[in-house]
Amino acid sequence: MINVQSISVSFGGLQALRNVDAVIKDPVVGIIGPNGAGKTTLLNVFSGFAQPEAGQLQAFGTNLLEMAPHERARWGLRRSFQTEQVVDDLSVADNVLVMLDPLPLSRAQKERCTADALAFVGLEGKADIAPQTLNTFERRMVELAKTLAGKPKLVLLDEPGAGLGEPEVAQLERIIKDIPRRFSAMTILIDHDVELIVATCASTLVLDFGMLIAHGPTA
Repeated sequence: MINVQSISVSFGGLQALRNVDAVIKDPVVGIIGPNGAGKTTLLNVFSGFAQPEAGQLQAFGTNLLEMAPHERARWGLRRSFQTEQVVDDLSVADNVLVMLDPLPLSRAQKERCTADALAFVGLEGKADIAPQTLNTFERRMVELAKTLAGKPKLVLLDEPGAGLGEPEVAQLERIIKDIPRRFSAMTILIDHDVELIVATCASTLVLDFGMLIAHGPTA
């Protein structure tokens, strides 16, 4: 369970989040709202890239706000970004493997976690190739594999469906829905594709002008 209590974030004179309160329990939870509503800012609070001036944030009994970003990653927080973070100078496997550097795992364990994550997203046969040869969907799957390697507790996905066609979004939907079963990780999903949110998220938060205006069953 994740408990968000009175989270507020300001950037100069702009209040990006205003007293956001939510108890998040479902395996896959959506966040929707127009551009500038505060969706990514909320994920940045989870990640440690934005510091709230007020509020508390606890995930599974752990106070995330007391931890630096790298400590949250070691704890089990993973995220993807709106801007793609695939490194073309590394192989597909090494893009995932580097995410495991902070974790106390042996080389063999890290390689096994990497192989499992790539197989889950359908890239098991492309581990050793250069990312430049991948299409847009496959590069998105590299991003997703990076968030799933190493037994994550909380996976944050920021618009993973952006730029994808309908068949690719359908495949992404199946993968996201299977994350809790396969990795025992809670997933929080931001996307402007409301059909993807409806298909994958049991509950959804709606933000507008930094305020939580609705939270409940997605339907």
